[in-house]
Amino acid sequence: MVALETNAAKIFDKEFYPHVNALYNFAYNLVKNEDDANDLVQETYLRAFKAIDSYQEGTNARAWLFRILKNNFINDYRKKNVRPTEVEYEEVLNFHDEEDTPYSTYSDLRIELFDHIVGDEVTKALEGLPLEYRMVILLRDFEDFSYEEIAKILDIPIGTVRSRLHRTRNVLKEKLKDYAKSVGFE
Repeated sequence: MVALETNAAKIFDKEFYPHVNALYNFAYNLVKNEDDANDLVQETYLRAFKAIDSYQEGTNARAWLFRILKNNFINDYRKKNVRPTEVEYEEVLNFHDEEDTPYSTYSDLRIELFDHIVGDEVTKALEGLPLEYRMVILLRDFEDFSYEEIAKILDIPIGTVRSRLHRTRNVLKEKLKDYAKSVGFE
């Protein structure tokens, strides 16, 4: 048992932990909430630890982790759509009792940076995409996965990856045509 734990720790340190930031960025782009993104990444690593016996050391750890994250996201999404939204009573009371609440002045630096780097128009165009198309473009153009890796992560045929990517890029090109001209692109 100790040898298994030592080997698992070695795999985590060497192959899994280096991808934590990429996983977080992908999760954040899916859920648009810091706490939910952190929870999704944490759940991904927990599931990876539980399934460490099925991982083959030296294979594509990044793609394996992204697939786990994607599956966790879809499972959470389904659960949230089945049950009603939960609201903490104390949080609502505190919000109305305080004049200057932390919610009114909260600013997420990542959102500001991403918005300024990519631009509001691009961010809105990405967020307006259906989830299955947004995931493909994020994995390819933001995380630099190959078509084959994306197909494995999303569990879809490679032809579907190619067609979704092609359609998504065309949709974004059309949505962003005026914006591109306004910033000097032809």
